[in-house]
Amino acid sequence: MIKEPPFDIYAEPVYDINEIKNILPHRPPFLLVDKILELTEDYIVGLKNVTMNEGFFMGHFPNEPIMPGVLQIEALAQVGGIFALNGLEDSKSYSTYFLKINDVRFRAKVVPGDTLVFSLEPIAPIKHGICIMRGKAFVGNKLIMEGELTAQITKNK
Repeated sequence: MIKEPPFDIYAEPVYDINEIKNILPHRPPFLLVDKILELTEDYIVGLKNVTMNEGFFMGHFPNEPIMPGVLQIEALAQVGGIFALNGLEDSKSYSTYFLKINDVRFRAKVVPGDTLVFSLEPIAPIKHGICIMRGKAFVGNKLIMEGELTAQITKNK
């Protein structure tokens, strides 16, 4: 079951930003996860602090800054990627790639100053490197976005 609010965003993280950089190949400005709050065999919870310093706010939109939905999906996927790679012995040797995005719903705007919390769970066991997850994004106790993501876990060349 997907973990729901409230979340303790001040708890000691499972992974901080430096540890996340050891798992994911992404780098700023495209690294969209600041820390992992919880990680079990059944779910993961990650966090992104949304600040006015994000480059996309200059153009989206200048007089009403809103975090683009595609970047919300990407941040959700990065948290899911950490979940998928966590169980691998040599996770640095693998990456995850989108195969499919289903049933995404945006319910509210994400603006500078928001703290986005992502909660994901696998829909089925990872099989043949295919990982299917359901995820939700929250700001405080409010559901902001949800969807289903499918990714392929691939050994790096």
